Formats: sequence, C-alpha cells, structure tokens
Amino acid sequence: MQTRLVEYFLALEREGHFARAAAHCNVSQPTLSAGIATLEAQLGKRLIRRDRKYAGLTAEGEAILPWARQLVAAAEALGQAAETARGPLKGELRLGAIPAAMPAIGCLAEAMLARYPGLNISVRALTSRQIERELAAFELDAGLTYLDFEPPAHALSVPLYVERTMLVSAVGGVAVPDMIDWADLARLPLCLLHQGMQNRRILDARLAERGLALRPLVTADSYVALLGLVQQGRLCSIIPDSHATLLNGLNWARTHAMPDADEGSRVGVIVSDSAPMGPLAQAVLAVARSLRLPPGFRSF
Repeated sequence: MQTRLVEYFLALEREGHFARAAAHCNVSQPTLSAGIATLEAQLGKRLIRRDRKYAGLTAEGEAILPWARQLVAAAEALGQAAETARGPLKGELRLGAIPAAMPAIGCLAEAMLARYPGLNISVRALTSRQIERELAAFELDAGLTYLDFEPPAHALSVPLYVERTMLVSAVGGVAVPDMIDWADLARLPLCLLHQGMQNRRILDARLAERGLALRPLVTADSYVALLGLVQQGRLCSIIPDSHATLLNGLNWARTHAMPDADEGSRVGVIVSDSAPMGPLAQAVLAVARSLRLPPGFRSF
C-alpha cells in the first residue's frame, strides 16, 4: 500500500471537496480520485460516499481514519529520523497556538530556527480543544496552550510562563475605578473572547467562584478585534498581561491591574505522548526546556 494513496484519502476527508483536496496534494483531481479508488480496491472496501460529489466517509472509511492518520504520521517521522541521523533536522514544523499565547510564538520560533535553520514553521491560531484534537490526529507537531485548566490529555508538556490578566480601556472612554474588585468587573461594559475559548472559560470560572457572572456586550475570537472595540471608547476588555508589550506606543490605551493579581494560569508547549516520539516533537520539547522568555512574560 502506497502512503501517498492514504494521504489522498486524508486530504479529502479534511477538505471535504475533491478539487481542494487535489490542490492540497499538488495533483490533478482525476489523479486524486483514481488514487482513492486504488486504495479502496486494495482494501476491498468502499471508503468514500459519492453522490456526484464528496458526501462523507462510509462506516469503513471512518473505521480506518485514525489508522490512516497514524500511518502517514509514522511514515513522515520515519523519513525525518532517517534524514536527521547524519544531518540537521529539516521539514515543516506545524504549531498550533491559543490566541492568548501568540506573543510567545515569536520567541519559540526564533529559538527553533536558530537551532534548526533547515526548518520551515507554520503557525495556526486554534482553541485549546482544537490543538488537543489535531495533536491526536497527527495534524500538528506541537501546541502552545494552557496546562492547568482543562489539562490536555495524552500529552507531554513543558511550562513556559504564567499568564495573568489585565483590564484595558481607552483614554477618555469607560470610567474605571482606581482599585478594581470582582464586582466592578461584572458591572463594566465589556467585550471578551467567546466561551469557546479557554481563556474566557478560566475567567468565567473565577467569577463563578465568587457568585458573579460576566455578560459582555460583544464577543470575539481575536484579541486584535477586542482591542479594536476598546479603542472606540464604549467598551473595555480583559486580556493576558503578556500582550502588554504589544500596547507600547498606543497612546489611546490604558491598562488596569486585575483583582487577585497573584492568580495565574500556566502556559506551555505540548506534544503528543505517543511513542515513539517523532524528531520534530523531540526538537520542540528540547528547545522549550531551554527557552528563556523576555521580561514581559512572568516566570514561575
């Protein structure tokens, strides 16, 4: 069985469209379709439901899906292991990061490229749950996410820093008390991440412990969007303190200390705990263990 045929199958399942899957694999659509048909013939099972276009996987297709992902990941790791036995690590490192951790991506990527100049790095902004799913599906090599609240399953981790939060408002905008307590937060006009984001769920849990709840006027999935909303003056927001350096030079922004400022959430690198571990995952863990972040990130 050719690994390439399995790659065609996985691309179609992921893209949900023959033309997009073919483009992803850099082949023509007839080549991709013929390859999947060959795979079906080799297995003696129909894997794809077709009704003039892709209509999903059959039961047999669903059954082989995790094995297909594992086979392709193992083949890629095999090739990397063989190539790096006598030479430098090369290839594409696929990173997923929660939005809250994006300021740390630059430091991690710089350290990886300094140690392994033959790498190419792709970074995607994902939720913590997406990172966990894509690691399990071998679609990511590593993730940058929270480690304590809803800890990721089947993962090895290296903590990098402790995240705390701060309130940000616009100069001349919402009136914010000099000393903020949790009840003040519940009364302020807020824009926040939506509840599909773990940062928001952590914040909600802390409020719930005090019998309070936040009811934001606007929700988003991006800190850039939240800051754009705050800049208009009507709303304020709660963002990670690691983003403070990104506000330098923005004369419209004011930051305010949060109540219980000592509370924090660990953020770190995770990789799948599957064995044997691929060279890329090993490399990320090694770099993460020696990584020293700049002063804007709180150490343990």
